[in-house]
Amino acid sequence: MRTSSKSCRCATGRDLSGWVARNRRPLVNARPGADLEAGGSDQQTTLQSALVCPLIVHDRFIGTLSVYHVEPSFYRDDHRRLLDRVCEQAAAVIHNSIVFEQTQEDSLTDPLTGLPNTRFMFLHLSRELARADRLNAEVSLMVMDLDDFKQINDTFGHHIGDRALREVASVLRIVIRPYDICVRYAGDEFIVVLSGCGREEAEIKRVELQQAVDNVELEVQPDLRIPLMISAGAAVFPHDGESYETLLAKADARMYRDKSQRKAARARLRSTEAESDAANTVRNRAGAV
Repeated sequence: MRTSSKSCRCATGRDLSGWVARNRRPLVNARPGADLEAGGSDQQTTLQSALVCPLIVHDRFIGTLSVYHVEPSFYRDDHRRLLDRVCEQAAAVIHNSIVFEQTQEDSLTDPLTGLPNTRFMFLHLSRELARADRLNAEVSLMVMDLDDFKQINDTFGHHIGDRALREVASVLRIVIRPYDICVRYAGDEFIVVLSGCGREEAEIKRVELQQAVDNVELEVQPDLRIPLMISAGAAVFPHDGESYETLLAKADARMYRDKSQRKAARARLRSTEAESDAANTVRNRAGAV
């Protein structure tokens, strides 16, 4: 006999699995409706009995396995023992699967920022370039480097430098499109891969990303905030190259050119401000005389 049931979310600890999790032992011939009620559902069910067993590995609870029947008080000790054996095997398999998934994720993720790492980027970029070549499409590769990062580390400490990297990573993740990727490449460098993005679009996105980072002020001490700035350069497949090595080299060179120009612009601004301050000082002294 079949019965249908819509999915529902149960408040943690209030459903049958919650009871099993707390007590670490099977629940035999429990009322299945308790799960629906815990999920806030008033749906009716023809199920009359439930057998719920814990999934435990190395004394660690990882979940439950439940079976249901339409007859009340259907389950006996034989059923419980059988499901217990199934749970022993299932728990080990599920645990190994979770560990494998976590290991795979960790191997492709930067632990500081939570962004994909270099290994992931090369896997992703190889696929993207192959797809773009097949579809005669474009892919933009953007190299970004945090300005004055060494000075931040030397002045305020590496823990502040780590916070700066996390803040930049968060901003870049928000600004890029959902199907693009942002990678922490090395040190204070980030790489953004923009699928289906030509030169003009890449330039617009470069400016947008820089402005987003330039708007960030990082609190390094109580009542002291410093601005974060980032330099960027882009290269576009296939116009600037057909391999990721060539694209990276060209984007990197353009990023350093941008960094030099931005540094020179800041130096000119400081010089202008110093001259203005000096002129104001002279005028104030002349007025005082």
